[in-house]
Amino acid sequence: MKVMSFFRTIQAKLIIIYVLLILIAMQLIGVYFVSSMKNSLTDNFTKDLKARAEMLSILTADKFSSEAGGASEQSSVDSLRGMVNNLYISGAEIQVLDASGKIITTSVPSQSDYVGRRNTQTVVSRALQGISDNEEYIIGDDNVRKKVVAKPVWSGGKVVGAIYIAADMKDLYATMGRINSVFISGLLLALTLTAVLGVILAHTITQPIKEMTRHAKEVAEGSFDRKMPIFGNDEIGQLSKAFNYMTGRLRDALAQNEEEKEKLASILTNMSDGVVAADETGRVILMNRRASIMLGAEEPLPRGLELVRLLGLEGDQTLALSGGTAQSTMLRLQSAEGEEPNIVRVTFTPIHRREGGIAGTIAVLQDVTEQENLEASRREFVANVSHELRTPLTTIKSYAEALGDGALEDPQLAGRFVGVIRSETERMIRLVTDLLHLSRLDSREAQLRYQETDISEMLEDVADRFSFQIRQKRISISIVIRRGISTAWLDRDQIDQVLGNLVSNALKYTQEGGSIGLEAGRNPEGMLEISVRDSGIGIPKKDIERIFERFYRVDKARSRNMGGTGLGLSIAREIVKAHGGTISLQSELNKGSKVTFTLPLEKQRRDQA
Repeated sequence: MKVMSFFRTIQAKLIIIYVLLILIAMQLIGVYFVSSMKNSLTDNFTKDLKARAEMLSILTADKFSSEAGGASEQSSVDSLRGMVNNLYISGAEIQVLDASGKIITTSVPSQSDYVGRRNTQTVVSRALQGISDNEEYIIGDDNVRKKVVAKPVWSGGKVVGAIYIAADMKDLYATMGRINSVFISGLLLALTLTAVLGVILAHTITQPIKEMTRHAKEVAEGSFDRKMPIFGNDEIGQLSKAFNYMTGRLRDALAQNEEEKEKLASILTNMSDGVVAADETGRVILMNRRASIMLGAEEPLPRGLELVRLLGLEGDQTLALSGGTAQSTMLRLQSAEGEEPNIVRVTFTPIHRREGGIAGTIAVLQDVTEQENLEASRREFVANVSHELRTPLTTIKSYAEALGDGALEDPQLAGRFVGVIRSETERMIRLVTDLLHLSRLDSREAQLRYQETDISEMLEDVADRFSFQIRQKRISISIVIRRGISTAWLDRDQIDQVLGNLVSNALKYTQEGGSIGLEAGRNPEGMLEISVRDSGIGIPKKDIERIFERFYRVDKARSRNMGGTGLGLSIAREIVKAHGGTISLQSELNKGSKVTFTLPLEKQRRDQA
């Protein structure tokens, strides 16, 4: 265990670093030196072989010339053999070959059996082709690596033979081995000296650090009077001075912290916003007077009360708070029985430790009931306007484009289009008025403008309004008026708005080539029943119950891309309810939907009489 502890100390790490630095440096130097030495020796060895081969090729050229001049073949061979034997190269075999690659003579007596045979090596073939630079490495029969060079013999401007030299490299590698042994010995000696010097140098560094560690523990226990001895003016000495300065500053900071703590307690007590602080485990450690009033909490707080329990958080909010990712949330707090709940915005701010991690959470509570009510009214109004004006604007744009594309040339068609544009413009003005009126429907202050309306004409008018979009998507539309119903007393503009919303939704979610059906009749209860059916993508069963809620969308991304705001069906429901009727939806996913609403006929007639 003591050995393992020693290796965890700075002293051991410094020694290891010094030794590793020297080892790495020596290795790099050695690799470079040995590689350079090997390349140099190999190059010199190769150059010597090439020089000897070049000289021998010049000398043998004369012999080949004399043989061509009439000298006897045997005398020429004897002369070449004597020349090869005189050109001694240790551990090398020299062969003289004729123009066909046959061996004329060799310097190795044991290889005399090969005289007269052809040497088929690549370097020989290249030399006989007149190429001067021919060399390669081979492994001989004795498993010794050899360097092979071959030079052509020129006479009378043509190649008359070749010189082949194969020299083993045992002496060269023996020299490299001796160099490596010397280098390894020097490396071991350098490492030994480095280790000794590292121990001495590491001790001079770690001894002041040990002393400083002892003083730091005393400071941590609250003793600020002890001074750290200064061992010199180097970095360690400067660190000792900084440590003493830090100790003095820390003593002053603790005193100032106590004073600031008193100030903070006074500020928290008199804040207009509620403040609740929790530790890292989520338990409440501080809560000011305003927070107690807003939350209706008892004072003093129960011991171990958790923040999530105090605020009534649950589910994802609890997970986000425990993970330190929660930012803010809205709470509805019941202030008194029978009164509307107060809306409180809770902003969470994690308390981070300097060394990392979260030490706790601060929750700031703000009463935003009035602001939220105003914001909700503003959002609802803007959403209604944007959604309900989109359809007439689209119709106007479509007919205006048709006029620009050439419909102006047809007076009858142009007049009809201009009439539609004028009608839609007037309808937009009515819609703005109706949207404002719709906000009064909730408070039941708005009065409906009933008039006798031709049901067939109303449905055909709705279909004509969307004729351009219907043709674009190649959708078939049908209108069915059942027997026993022709006219009804209702607010034409508002019911037009309901039908427009329903047909618009059917167009959005019906694929090209689909169908839409409008049907009107009297139900068994004697009420007017109008339904809009489509063959679109349908609605999942889990969403049907909530489909009429304001701002609710089945597929938020898709609805937003198609221009929907989630208000169309809720507006339709409010209008139908204002008429005293009901609205319902039946749908099957990927097969289509059917929206049906009813209007009380007899009651409306009596109201209008």
